Amino acid sequence: MDPEPLEPLDETWERALCVVAHPDDMEFGAAAAVARWTGQGKTVGYCMVTSGEAGIDGLAPDECRDVREAEQVESARLVGVDHVEFLGLPDGVLEYGVPLRAAIARAVRAFRPDVVVTGNFRDTWGGRTLNQADHIATGRAVLDAVRDASNRWVFADQLGSADGLEPWGGVREVWAFGSPRATHGVDTTATFDVGVASLEAHRAYLDGLGWKDFDAREMLEGFSRPTGQRLGVAFAASFEVVPMGWGD
Repeated sequence: MDPEPLEPLDETWERALCVVAHPDDMEFGAAAAVARWTGQGKTVGYCMVTSGEAGIDGLAPDECRDVREAEQVESARLVGVDHVEFLGLPDGVLEYGVPLRAAIARAVRAFRPDVVVTGNFRDTWGGRTLNQADHIATGRAVLDAVRDASNRWVFADQLGSADGLEPWGGVREVWAFGSPRATHGVDTTATFDVGVASLEAHRAYLDGLGWKDFDAREMLEGFSRPTGQRLGVAFAASFEVVPMGWGD
């Protein structure tokens, strides 16, 4: 049976904040979409909950943190993103809860986006392969933190600070890339190559994985080509869309 077609994402927005657990998360799922949006003149920011310091087995966390942050900044630059924030929470042991919600709510209040992008927060990728715990915790916290950011009585200590933060209720939707419940997609055919380059910018991380004969282009084509068929284009990225309004 053919997979369900995807609906095109609503691209009538100006600002998006991408909140993910680790450096490299965006590049495995949505960097080519980001390149499309920045090419349209939209403003996109990145917020990394951790610095991925536990991600390279042969590199101690203190050294790994610097390497992975630098790789992420360069990777973001390639797709037109110059706002990259690292929240500094511990890699590999993130827990869903109030501290995580508060950190993300602060980032949302500071950036004031129309759309928030995160990664798949479902238990699996649609088959038997389990999702990683940090991804699940971050994505689920994003959903709540977006609502928290709009309520002046939640994390009220953030407001009126030297940063000038105020409540922000302007997020229309949260988009989770790579979700097995995706219903929407965005055409990344024209920006696919720069998406590949952005993943390849994580050289130390990819080398540290020890994957024999890893080919970034081949992997991303494996994700993007079947998704493109569902959207009627060559390459696409898929998203689960979660409305943030009332009564949807």
